[in-house]
Amino acid sequence: MDHYSALSTHPLPSTARICAPGPSATQETLDSPADRVMTDLTEVTAVVIEPQASMEAAHEMMLHRGVRMLLALDGDGTLAGLITASDVLGEKPLHLVRERRIRHSEILVSDVMTPVGRLDAFDWKAVRAARVGDIVARLQLAKRQHALVTQTLDGQVLVRGIFSLSQIARQLGIPLQLPEAASSFAEIEAALATS
Repeated sequence: MDHYSALSTHPLPSTARICAPGPSATQETLDSPADRVMTDLTEVTAVVIEPQASMEAAHEMMLHRGVRMLLALDGDGTLAGLITASDVLGEKPLHLVRERRIRHSEILVSDVMTPVGRLDAFDWKAVRAARVGDIVARLQLAKRQHALVTQTLDGQVLVRGIFSLSQIARQLGIPLQLPEAASSFAEIEAALATS
């Protein structure tokens, strides 16, 4: 940091106010173009981890980076899966501790992540033609907090972006939640009868 000059500061007056967006600023809505609420990995570096890292290391990385999902990459840079805060803080680790008779600290990312073979993704071309509401509807239908976006370049499938339901909710300024899972057979039967 030796080659930087520390910028000077001044005392904040007691009459200070907060800036408001100008008339040209737009609030995202469910009808906004979908790509405006996507984390574009051509502009933002993905937060990644190795599948053989500990689950605890993944959780620490999430906390440190302020994210709730990490992409798990194999040694050659290919996507192996993804791990979310729900994977780390949910039931999966407890089941592994009981089933394998291991300590919590021995659980690896690969033990709790969703492997690439079980992931679905949006196509980049479809996203560019979609609205935010279309993405929210799919996330809620699939009961997922996150979705990936892929783009094919020169025959290679690349993960181009990430949608996060919580990020979309912040950008819209409204709460968005996943539908509750049915808790009884009667609720499942009622849901099937209405669909």
